Amino acid sequence: MKKRTAKAGSMEEGFDVGLGGILKGLGGLVEKLGELAETGRELSKTGEIRGLGSDREIKGVYGFTVKVGLGGNEVKVEPFGNIKRDEASGRSVVQEVTEPAVDVFEEADHTLVVAEMPGIGAEDVRLEVKDDVLTIAAERAKKKYRKEVLLPGSFPREKMKVSCTNGVVEIRCVK
Repeated sequence: MKKRTAKAGSMEEGFDVGLGGILKGLGGLVEKLGELAETGRELSKTGEIRGLGSDREIKGVYGFTVKVGLGGNEVKVEPFGNIKRDEASGRSVVQEVTEPAVDVFEEADHTLVVAEMPGIGAEDVRLEVKDDVLTIAAERAKKKYRKEVLLPGSFPREKMKVSCTNGVVEIRCVK
């Protein structure tokens, strides 16, 4: 493992990146994708990277969900976390806002959106709707989340009900 030091917020500097551990965890991905294609299931992997920046502790969360054979024959990879690639520099950076893992379920009388936001309560969640795009934002203490979700149709905000249990936010969009 190579130790790097430099600017706050950059994965390239300030803390042990642990690239070997990340690659080891992803090493079996190809095998799992073959299994997923046969069974039509989903695979989810997550991890954390911690370290010190120049003025604060840095905590990076990364993960992805791979869905195969759910409602079609295509493979769908959905990333989540707060580690993103900076388009300008091409470097990976740890952002202040985390993108939560989200699932959308189509029910007979409603669409259910489920988001994993540890440390958040229903009173912390803000929703914005524009056409068929739902933006979920939440903040409590140092935890900040934001995610744009494509809905299967357009729903008015007043037809959405939010509940939260142990950091699992459920949004019911009534048809």
